[in-house]
Amino acid sequence: MSLVKSLLIRAFGRPQGILGRLGGIIMARMNRSIAARAIALLDVQPHDSVLEIGFGPGVGIELLARVVSSGRVAGVDDSEEMVEQARVRNAEAIKHGRVALWRGSVESLPFENDTFDKALAINSMQVWPDAVAGLRETWRVMKPDGRVVLGFTSHSGQPKEGLTEMLTAAGFAGAHVVDIDQDFCALAIKS
Repeated sequence: MSLVKSLLIRAFGRPQGILGRLGGIIMARMNRSIAARAIALLDVQPHDSVLEIGFGPGVGIELLARVVSSGRVAGVDDSEEMVEQARVRNAEAIKHGRVALWRGSVESLPFENDTFDKALAINSMQVWPDAVAGLRETWRVMKPDGRVVLGFTSHSGQPKEGLTEMLTAAGFAGAHVVDIDQDFCALAIKS
């Protein structure tokens, strides 16, 4: 792996140390808009149970907590640095039991089958060790007819090609891509 790629992974892919802290600050600014769009595409309601995978500095969690008043917001991220930043950003919602955050991997989500109405991942799927395995695990924890949105900025490095096929291979139905300016989202439903 090249030095530049290694540094980028430490800052943005699996943030850690000083580069991870800096990466979290940058991600909080750059991902807010796509997170808001993904949440709108999910049509999140106050009573929903919503999971964010790879929540980074917790901006999407923060936006979800504003909408989900009587449901549940949960998040899993495998970066200790990002879990800490997200906990600080969402301290009040965590204190009141509206948000719960875990350090963990998308390949082994710490939830029962059929737990969530909706799920999202913003600029994270491209660094999952096995995207289809992660999507299958996401499918497992979603309720029937649950919706998933994968959001990507133009800087994510994630190509649009193959996204719908990966979602279908994981068991989702109705997979399609929505362009949002230079960004895009892939949407699907657990059938």
